[in-house]
Amino acid sequence: MNTTTFKLVLLALIIPATVFAQSNKEEVDYIQSIFGMEKKAIMSDFIKLDDSSKDAFWALYDEYEGARKELGRNRLSILNDYAKNYGNLNSEQIDALAKRSTKQVSGDEALRYKYYNKLKKVAGHEAAAQFYQIEGYFNAAIRMSILESIPFIGELDD
Repeated sequence: MNTTTFKLVLLALIIPATVFAQSNKEEVDYIQSIFGMEKKAIMSDFIKLDDSSKDAFWALYDEYEGARKELGRNRLSILNDYAKNYGNLNSEQIDALAKRSTKQVSGDEALRYKYYNKLKKVAGHEAAAQFYQIEGYFNAAIRMSILESIPFIGELDD
């Protein structure tokens, strides 16, 4: 793993703790901005593009990042609701959180696939597949970090 990749993974692991501690919109936007810049640097190191496709690829990638950040804010809302209500979740709240979480994961996957299809038209299948793989890796790392950072329902009882 190169230094840039290591820094991004480290940042992905730090984000959940920072987000729980500070939910100020400006701070969340700042964290997302740093994360997005590091991700783009990794993408540009890994994905080799023809000069003819670079501009179109990066324009679509930036569009994707804007949509991904919106999904990230939604993820934060779910996590904040879980943390805020953890001690007294009732059946309806648990069902609502499960539904929102499922919709979130589906939204992440649908967005990634949507942009895979857009990117393959402008940069080819290989570059689009590399984007898809890297994004899948980061989505999984972030989800795992979040899951390791929050208690299971009932875990803190007693």
